[in-house]
Amino acid sequence: MPVRVLVLGSANMDLVVQAPRMPLPGETIMGGPFRTVRGGKGANQAVACARLGADTWMLARVGADSFGDQLVAGLQSDGVRTDLIARDTDEPSGVAIIIVEESGQNSIVVAPGSNMRLTPADLDRVGDWAAFDVLLMQLEIPIEVVQAAVERAQAAGVLTVLDAGPPRELPAGLVAAVDVISPNETEARAIMGLPADAPLSPEDAARRLLDAGARNVVLKLGADGALVATAEGVEHVPAFKVEPVDTTGAGDAFTAALAVSLAEGKTLAEAARVACAAGALACTVFGAAPSMPSREAVERFMTSHGG
Repeated sequence: MPVRVLVLGSANMDLVVQAPRMPLPGETIMGGPFRTVRGGKGANQAVACARLGADTWMLARVGADSFGDQLVAGLQSDGVRTDLIARDTDEPSGVAIIIVEESGQNSIVVAPGSNMRLTPADLDRVGDWAAFDVLLMQLEIPIEVVQAAVERAQAAGVLTVLDAGPPRELPAGLVAAVDVISPNETEARAIMGLPADAPLSPEDAARRLLDAGARNVVLKLGADGALVATAEGVEHVPAFKVEPVDTTGAGDAFTAALAVSLAEGKTLAEAARVACAAGALACTVFGAAPSMPSREAVERFMTSHGG
């Protein structure tokens, strides 16, 4: 039977423009093609989990607008169960403004809209928490909802995985409560209240998170792979090399594959290896949700790159 995943998080419509480079302050430059693409870290990860073979539900809040219609229909088309998604009549659906450079790097501004209207009461829509194998969360929704969900999931014996993005300082209790926390380097600094440019090696960042109470850390290193850290030690997991087209959503593919793999019984290092493959594949496709790879694609890719 496929593992059962509950994704709690954001759903946005991404408004994406390609550009030769980022504009300077006050500068207007001519861009390339413009697209609207389904996104939001929660929705991206729900799509990725479903494509990776998990039986996937999403708990979210979208606006009672055309973007909300498209977001729900798109999730359904990817096999995500949407009966836990509420339609908000007071706030519009979340929107992300994304500029993608020719190099594939991106800059993003998010208008969260209805995503920030989620409350702990929305969690009551989940009937039997013990029916799920893993709860996957991100930080584009109110932090009190994440904290309440962790409490309910762990009371039911459900594995909890937190993608610690976008960057924000976290309560120490939350860092210690989740089973697995997976930030990138910028997010790791933010969790600890450090500036984004604070000199801190990946190994030091991982160890400081462990010192702060984290049980298992999977630090995303982008093109350098990932770092797995537990009380037993720190292990580097190498990246798969690809030619990037658009890095939007790569971290979401990574964390979704990490959560599904852990729910299937893989070790933390094994799951991180699968996650690196999924993240690399996501970089080769334009857009967020469209770039989430299938299980078959990840397995073929890993076989062709030495497993």
